Amino acid sequence: MRAPIREAMILAAIVVLTGACATGDDWRMWASHPTHFASGEHGFFSMRNNKDGSNPRVYRSDIEDSRQQNWWGLYAINVSPSQIFQN
Repeated sequence: MRAPIREAMILAAIVVLTGACATGDDWRMWASHPTHFASGEHGFFSMRNNKDGSNPRVYRSDIEDSRQQNWWGLYAINVSPSQIFQN
């Protein structure tokens, strides 16, 4: 009898801990798309760049991929043309 209660408590803790990391806007954005990222390139780009946009690392291929694959997200990474790395 203790095992099912312990499993339920662990599952509840996981749900609370993972759900607490996203804002309401984040949840609405993710719910409106079938996947978390549009592609692997989109995922790598998001992991390489943080939400606040400090220290952006944007390559010319990222811009082309974002247009072709229709990337989405709440946080845009804005850079000047001089900050874009050539591939």
